[in-house]
Amino acid sequence: MPRVVTTGAAWPEDALEVGRIGEAWGLKGWFRIHPYAVEASALLATRRWHLQPAGSAAGLPLVAARIPAALDIRDAREHGDGLVAAATGIDSRNGAEALRGARIFVGRSLFPATGKDEFYWTDLIGLAVVNREGIVLGAVVGLIENGPQSVLRVQAGADEVTAMPAAADAVPGERLIPFVAAFIDDVDLAARRIVVDWGLDY
Repeated sequence: MPRVVTTGAAWPEDALEVGRIGEAWGLKGWFRIHPYAVEASALLATRRWHLQPAGSAAGLPLVAARIPAALDIRDAREHGDGLVAAATGIDSRNGAEALRGARIFVGRSLFPATGKDEFYWTDLIGLAVVNREGIVLGAVVGLIENGPQSVLRVQAGADEVTAMPAAADAVPGERLIPFVAAFIDDVDLAARRIVVDWGLDY
């Protein structure tokens, strides 16, 4: 079993799942990372990654002994269309392969600060979406990356579903709203609300 530094690996209260470990890369313990967001700044900036085996519940004690509770990251960088990383104590291809499939969590408080009009997708999940007329369209349940822009997946409540027109590219009760200035008037994280220029018949 590879030697891994896990001192102080207490599970962070604000842990968020940001990706998973893929296959080994090279012969010296490097491994590929599959981030869940196109912008992987949280992974690149954080040097302590907490792990859970695939299919496990976040925050529960590890039962798979071959997966360490945490990794201390020596280096992480962009490579091709993904990321690769190296961790303290993982120095062989076999050691890297033993991590394959592990889910990666980092503390939200460790994410790099965002710039003006920049938001982490995880901060948008659950926000109410209201149009200029004050009509609640639903809540953000996810985002879709569509090339240069993101698209909000807005799920309507049960009382709003009947008033929604059917859309060819949306599931029942769901609206797809481009996350661009033309449609987004305001994002208020403190009030947990997004104001959009979006009609009921769009």
